[in-house]
Amino acid sequence: MKLQLDTDEMIDAFFENTKILGIVAPMEPYKFCWNLNTKLNYDFRTSHDLEIQMRKNNRNYYFTIYEYKIPAGKMSHFLYNNRYDGEFLLPELKHFDFIWLMKYEEHIPEKIASIIEAIRSIPVLQIVTELSLDKIKSRGNLCF
Repeated sequence: MKLQLDTDEMIDAFFENTKILGIVAPMEPYKFCWNLNTKLNYDFRTSHDLEIQMRKNNRNYYFTIYEYKIPAGKMSHFLYNNRYDGEFLLPELKHFDFIWLMKYEEHIPEKIASIIEAIRSIPVLQIVTELSLDKIKSRGNLCF
């Protein structure tokens, strides 16, 4: 008898109480984070512990994750770089440069709307939109 890990259940648990934004901003990730930190008064930092490594075609690809946790502990933010050396973390969303995952204890629509408005004020930003989790086929790639 083989035991099999139910990854679907783990993935569903990971995405409980989350919102996901897709962002098109043609700039380096560190510059985008600097803009976010300035506009939102956040402190996004690279989290090397959360970096996602994928192996395709005998090559390693590393997708950076920037993290910011609100000091009160009600919400955590994770900004994924969706591109690395011609490969995509979420291939079905290759037109997005960044994926922003918000995990919250309490859903506050006004807070999320204010974040979206602040992001829209970044000069080189082209698109920011809320993504439906059901439409993301490879959402397991976002789990850490």
